[in-house]
Amino acid sequence: MPRINTVSADVASDESKQLFGQVQRKLGRVPNLMQSLGHSAAALGGYLALNDSLSRGVLSSKDRERIALTVAARHGCGYCTAAHSAIGNMVGLTEAQIHDARRGGSNDTQVDSLLRFVHRILETKGHVEDADLESFRSAGYSDAAVAEVVAHIGLNVLTNFFNSVAETEIDFPRVEALAS
Repeated sequence: MPRINTVSADVASDESKQLFGQVQRKLGRVPNLMQSLGHSAAALGGYLALNDSLSRGVLSSKDRERIALTVAARHGCGYCTAAHSAIGNMVGLTEAQIHDARRGGSNDTQVDSLLRFVHRILETKGHVEDADLESFRSAGYSDAAVAEVVAHIGLNVLTNFFNSVAETEIDFPRVEALAS
């Protein structure tokens, strides 16, 4: 049972109603995360603005979903794992690629470099070694990609932590936990 209930458009603030409309037009529905975060138009608006801005960055939609899946797995966020598995499928990730992102590794060397870099940032709380950064760059990633990886991690930490606090009801197809 959720600890923070969803807020419906009929009782939401005018600003949250507008934001719900944006989400509805983009996704065809307003997921529970957005309805719960919508208790604060400032929080929901900030999340949507950063997400929208990053969608126009240098990272592909597949890489953005890989980051989200890696961060969700690291934090044990069932809601985000389910949501980003579904979105990952929508942007063309295979089930194997989704599984790889959740476990943080890949047979594709460039993807593996991305996932290892995300893990290093999470493990070190951003205090990566020069070698970590050089390894990421040598896989073909730019400094713009570095900035966006960090921004995507922050965006996903926000939703992971909020969903954990709120115990948001999962409204995406559930996914099985990874075997240890």
